[in-house]
Amino acid sequence: MTDSTQSQPDPTDGVAREPDGLVSLLQLLANVREEGASVRLGTVLDLVGRRSFGPMLLLAGLITVAPLIGDIPGVPTLIGIFVFLIALQLMLGRDHFWLPGFLLEREIRRQTLHKAVVWMMPTARFIDRFLRPRLTFLVNGGASYGAALLAMLVALLMPMMEFIPFSANAAGLTLTVFGLALIARDGLLALIAFALTGLSLGVIVWAFL
Repeated sequence: MTDSTQSQPDPTDGVAREPDGLVSLLQLLANVREEGASVRLGTVLDLVGRRSFGPMLLLAGLITVAPLIGDIPGVPTLIGIFVFLIALQLMLGRDHFWLPGFLLEREIRRQTLHKAVVWMMPTARFIDRFLRPRLTFLVNGGASYGAALLAMLVALLMPMMEFIPFSANAAGLTLTVFGLALIARDGLLALIAFALTGLSLGVIVWAFL
């Protein structure tokens, strides 16, 4: 990702289409239209929407778990800031997430984004087949605050993961599973995400002992 100081055009129609799974989010990413060779994070968020925690968490997870993107130095730290800010705002009861300009203006090369989408699409189609509402008490209502707290914990760990090979990708997987759990109202996925959070914490502790 590189920093951009030039203004970029808005998305094609400015209408957010909240994804309902991995495939729909990847399709949104594949269809982002913006002038130039790069795509702004702000443009992507305008398409995904800034009112729902699940899709934004899913987007953060996919960016981090993608080998072509998440392994770029500095990306895990930026995503950690992104996740911490949106999780904090959810805890404060905001219904529209604010992000600072230095995050919204971050860019990714369009070619890199396209390669990442192509790489992840077969897996996304497979995973989406198993998404369904179950154990919804783990994701509905106040339970979403528990997911937000754990997402904040993962976000705080992500800068340290810059120094541990592949650990940031594991954090991305955790955020992806959390996002999918909230979107699909799938409590089983939430349980998996809780376990992955503990695993991520264990890896960090082990690496620095």
